[in-house]
Amino acid sequence: MITNNTIFSAIALDLGTTSIKAALMDAAGMLYHITQQNAPHINTDNGHYESDALSYLKIAEQVVKQCLENTDQKPPLGLCSQRSSFLIWDKTSGNPITPLISWQDDRGIQCCTRLQSSIQVIQQLTGLRLTPYYFAPKLNVLLQENPSWRDKLLKKEWLVGTLDTFLIWRWTEGQHFIVDASMSARTLLMDIHQQRWSKTLCELFEIPIDILPDIQSSTQLNIPLKPFELILTTSIADQSAAFLACIGQHPTLASSSDRALINLGTGGFVMRSIKQPFPILNGYLQTLIYQPAHETPQFAIEGTLNSIAVALARFPIKDCVIEDMASNDIFCIAEPSGLGAPYFRQDYGLFFSHSISTLTQQQIATLLLEAITFRVVRIVEDFHNQFPLRAVYLSGGLSALPCLQQSIRQCIGIPVYYLQQKEASLQGTALLTYNPVDAFNQEIIEIVIQSKNERLLSKFLAWKKWLDGLLHINN
Repeated sequence: MITNNTIFSAIALDLGTTSIKAALMDAAGMLYHITQQNAPHINTDNGHYESDALSYLKIAEQVVKQCLENTDQKPPLGLCSQRSSFLIWDKTSGNPITPLISWQDDRGIQCCTRLQSSIQVIQQLTGLRLTPYYFAPKLNVLLQENPSWRDKLLKKEWLVGTLDTFLIWRWTEGQHFIVDASMSARTLLMDIHQQRWSKTLCELFEIPIDILPDIQSSTQLNIPLKPFELILTTSIADQSAAFLACIGQHPTLASSSDRALINLGTGGFVMRSIKQPFPILNGYLQTLIYQPAHETPQFAIEGTLNSIAVALARFPIKDCVIEDMASNDIFCIAEPSGLGAPYFRQDYGLFFSHSISTLTQQQIATLLLEAITFRVVRIVEDFHNQFPLRAVYLSGGLSALPCLQQSIRQCIGIPVYYLQQKEASLQGTALLTYNPVDAFNQEIIEIVIQSKNERLLSKFLAWKKWLDGLLHINN
């Protein structure tokens, strides 16, 4: 319970795609006074996703100040940011030259097509696949379309950086042009093994290495932010912050590396901590979660599901029950924007093995939830077969569905827990800001099988064979 004597250990700022949030955290890891505003509207046109960077800046400032109205304390600030969204701005005026270009923007497709022969070296250095979602392909296209921009960036008349870089630069009146390692790791320009910009990658993408911000650790930044009279100590990617809140931030702890996180929201991902040298698991992403100051970086391996919330949006998923799963022999892919890691196939999105014209809306919804379950379970299976897992944790809005909880539990032979933390990105950021802790009290529920569906595991095995055959035929 909060009292007038409550000491707040940190304030966290979450720079999301659809909303911007701030919260205060006490020494026990509890969040208070969560303040939220909608992020600026994103304009979409021909694959472009753009918003107003100055509006974003204004709203972020408002959210932090509104949160601070609940205390006269000045706790250290940590921020987490949407990955890969970026802009170019004028160094003298501080005003944007381009809109804030979202990670969702796909203008980098032509660059990715041109670099197909370099896929292997890109993946070796970055741990990522070559896709237009990342910073480098989009910036490459901008510089190709606007040749004079390169010279302005090289002369430092203009600056370029991800959203966090721009906000920090503005809030320090141009004193700090930086990006943390977890954000730079998702640009396709950083060598994650060396934690520095790669000359090889910059040459491939035709991006001058000298125009990029300085890479810093994710913690112990100790940067004064003038508009708030606060000290910024932490800057980290939003997904990394969420992972740390759910799983833990110390790779030396056995409990950190033998657990996996399944997050099911707008998209989905399955992550587990790994140590260098990286294990070879074809197709999966390898990412730098965060770089503690003066310590070894923490890495993870990741499988992804694309746009699953879009697939489910118009269906009555809350009415689906475990008993109705695997009631027919129709298989499904439930990723409208294409299969994510480890497949990365754009030729299959929302796809059914047979006609669904005679099915009800609820039956189709059940098939979609089956497909999400099977994709998640297969990723966990791959991770477990390489290095055994002790437990799996569920988070994100869709993970609250009892049908998904039960189906995942019945297909996984290890304990599954549901994390009730609703603000994982804020939580993880605040925890890193307040002198990183090994653990804190989480509200978790073990998923216990309520109604056994004997058909489900058999259909999962058949689904795997169907998917392998489908992808093999079209290779």
